[in-house]
Amino acid sequence: SLDTNSMRLASQLTARGVRIVEHVTVPDDADAILAAFRRLAQVTDIVIATGGLGPTADDLSRDVLARLLGEELVRDEAALQAIRAIFRSRGRELNEANAVQAMRPASARCLPNAQGTAPGLHAIHCEGGRAVDVFILPGPSHENHPMIERDVVPALRAQDGYAIRTRAIHHYGPAESEAARRLGVLLDRDRNPLVGITASDGVITLRIRYEGTAVDAQAALDAADAHALSALREHRFAVEDGPGMRSGAPLYGALLRELEHHGATIVTAESCTGGMLAEQLTAIPGSSRSMKGGLVTYANDMKSGMLDVPAQVLAAHGAVSAETARAMAVGALQASGADHALSITGVAGPDGGSADKPVGTVWIGRASAQAVETRRFRFPGDRATVRRRSCTSAAAMLMFHLMERDLEHLLWQVQDDGSPIVRR
Repeated sequence: SLDTNSMRLASQLTARGVRIVEHVTVPDDADAILAAFRRLAQVTDIVIATGGLGPTADDLSRDVLARLLGEELVRDEAALQAIRAIFRSRGRELNEANAVQAMRPASARCLPNAQGTAPGLHAIHCEGGRAVDVFILPGPSHENHPMIERDVVPALRAQDGYAIRTRAIHHYGPAESEAARRLGVLLDRDRNPLVGITASDGVITLRIRYEGTAVDAQAALDAADAHALSALREHRFAVEDGPGMRSGAPLYGALLRELEHHGATIVTAESCTGGMLAEQLTAIPGSSRSMKGGLVTYANDMKSGMLDVPAQVLAAHGAVSAETARAMAVGALQASGADHALSITGVAGPDGGSADKPVGTVWIGRASAQAVETRRFRFPGDRATVRRRSCTSAAAMLMFHLMERDLEHLLWQVQDDGSPIVRR
């Protein structure tokens, strides 16, 4: 699974001039955890760990910290009272198993946790004549994220006049290899700023990382950014700096921002994606300002009954067709009163494909009061990948339209007859 804790920590720490030496994952084994702590304490000024602070036998972090410090565990009365209050607020009495979460090494301090029962821990470990800060935070991100700002950041000791600055630039398409070709020497690994490229379901993200004198940081970032803009201008849709960089899905956030900028609303009509596009949009706080709703019309009778897709259209062209995608989008627009509609209908697989409509064939419709368009795509990958890429492509269609940047062809788009598009 994705290590979102390390991603969030790295973003926040590097933005404050702290160089990340290493990310390490260790099993629930006390000796392995202790060995990792001891090794990292020899080469770093601060060690941050997450997890292992719960009440069960495999929650080993507090015991390992005590071994590292050479101390006994003691009960922290303030932490105990805070845990007891949480249990009582839930109509329960604190039992001895959960009370263990109030234990800490003698010289350590407990870090209050407003979101859960397990307090964090902070200790100073002396290693080779140096004082190393050791933080252990709860595993759940909604618990440890507030502690990072409140407890970890004030302990940072960045070098004066030294800075690490980061910027993420998001694009939809082109293919990763084509993006790399256009960017050329900007991706050389011996440059400062260092520029990396990642691709996820059509979203190409450039991550610029500058490390050096603080006075040169902004100019260096801007110079790399200008190079990237000249190479991928038409595909760019969002730029994020420093600790504000999100690890989620920037494409859907960008679409909602464009809708809000235009004072417009959206409705979705989905078949093969089963509501995934609507879920991605509504997962973003504030989406209710633009999102009217979504309809999942998986079966043909639902397409006809809820979206007024004519039975003769389904009979003549099938559910996976330009005509059906168009009718779904128009029907959703009329049913909802929204300003824009997106429809998705396709063959996600692994079965159901044919010679004319192989697995991965998806039609996407976009409708507004002014115009209706449909595009055919052929997405590579398994069922889950086809569904995800259908959603990102639909979002990109409307986002670029709202940005008045109607790209003639999108990534994975094919001709209406299914033949490849020859890109020049």
